[in-house]
Amino acid sequence: MNKNFNQVKQKIYIDTSVIGGYFDIEFAEYTKPLFDRIISGEIHMIYSEVTEGELKEAPEHVKKLIRELPKNNVEFVELTNEAISLATEYIKENVVGKTSYPDCLHIAIATLQKVDVLVSWNFKHIVNLKRIRGYNSVNLKSGHGLLEIRSPKELIDYEE
Repeated sequence: MNKNFNQVKQKIYIDTSVIGGYFDIEFAEYTKPLFDRIISGEIHMIYSEVTEGELKEAPEHVKKLIRELPKNNVEFVELTNEAISLATEYIKENVVGKTSYPDCLHIAIATLQKVDVLVSWNFKHIVNLKRIRGYNSVNLKSGHGLLEIRSPKELIDYEE
């Protein structure tokens, strides 16, 4: 395999479900190795003001996970008017219903940040082929690129 390809640091956006998944018996097996890759610097993680807002009511140990990640491997991004507008467009195009607006904000922020992949355990509204096609249809119509959306399980590095 091309060495240059292996040396490129992946830029991922994680939503709140991935942070909670670290402590969930059902999801920890695949979530913890993802965080190990973030800690080691192999992956550059992006999370947003939306994620931070959703974590306000989370238990302290969940909030601590994000706070203790190496600062040079993690990037916090604020919610912008452009992201709000794009998220609203997903709703208008019926990709998901109005109650999924926070999920749409995650998708919009990740799209605008041009991440390599958005990572989520939300199979109903995010990691769902029909929804992914809908989000990407809106992205293309709006002049943005396609967004890869995967679960942590799909980011396992099988070469180790």
